[in-house]
Amino acid sequence: MTKLIVICGATATGKSGLALALAMRLGSVILSADSRQVYREFNIGTAKPTVAEQKLVSHYLIDICAPTDTMTLADYQEQAQALIYSLSLSPFSPLPLFMVGGTGLYIRSIVQGMKIPRVAPQKELRSQLESLGQPQLYAMLQQVDPVVAQKIHFNDSVRTLRALEVFYVTGCPISEQQGENPPNYPILQIGLDCDVERLGDRIKRRTEQMIADGLVAEVEYLCQKYGADLSLLNTLGYQEVKQYLAGDISLEKAQELTVLHTRQFAKRQRTWFRAYPQIEWFDADAPELLEKVWQRVQEFLENSN
Repeated sequence: MTKLIVICGATATGKSGLALALAMRLGSVILSADSRQVYREFNIGTAKPTVAEQKLVSHYLIDICAPTDTMTLADYQEQAQALIYSLSLSPFSPLPLFMVGGTGLYIRSIVQGMKIPRVAPQKELRSQLESLGQPQLYAMLQQVDPVVAQKIHFNDSVRTLRALEVFYVTGCPISEQQGENPPNYPILQIGLDCDVERLGDRIKRRTEQMIADGLVAEVEYLCQKYGADLSLLNTLGYQEVKQYLAGDISLEKAQELTVLHTRQFAKRQRTWFRAYPQIEWFDADAPELLEKVWQRVQEFLENSN
């Protein structure tokens, strides 16, 4: 029977390292739940597992999409569910499977079996809608789908636009197309966290390491190959270094802004994950963290047979 162990939490809490150590002990594999690691060539700035780490443990759901394409939530869910199913059928199945990352919607789409409308982004429609402005878009949403409008903040332009997009493409409110169909296999969700000050220190050290590992050269290469206006180059780490390469700010300032923006992002991640009581939390800086989580994993495996 399939068994899934999720390791989640904010960025820089040590999720990947913990998962790697656990997967090595169990001879298992790791499924990434990171919305940027799915894209090829975006390596250092996304903290993608290194070649050496991938030799130690097989990693899936990374490098599965070209930077010029878009990996939707529905695409990710479809590929992850198919992968979990195929691995569970193998007589040599490396169970349990580990799912590791900080993209909350990716994880939720699997552990809660979200029903996701399969509507691809409509560039022309989005452009027309965006020209109207968020206040009018939200008012439109209240008219066509009042149920989902109650769940979306009036300033949340991304979700407002998506709900309208689904409605105008399908003719059906997104609220009527959503729901959940949880999987029937056991799932253990482990969360890593630490206090804000220590997390800030972790983010600062990791940003410094990314610069040392060649993030500037990576961004320069990606800008030359795909153009500086590539949407992925406007994400954490890449956008700030791109500003440095354009001569707008110093490298020191780019590093400082990356730390600041990453801390803000981590705060949003913590808020997201804390809303789910199924997650069992561990202190990322706790002594003997690996052994404590290992004990919980063993209990899970024994009790879910």
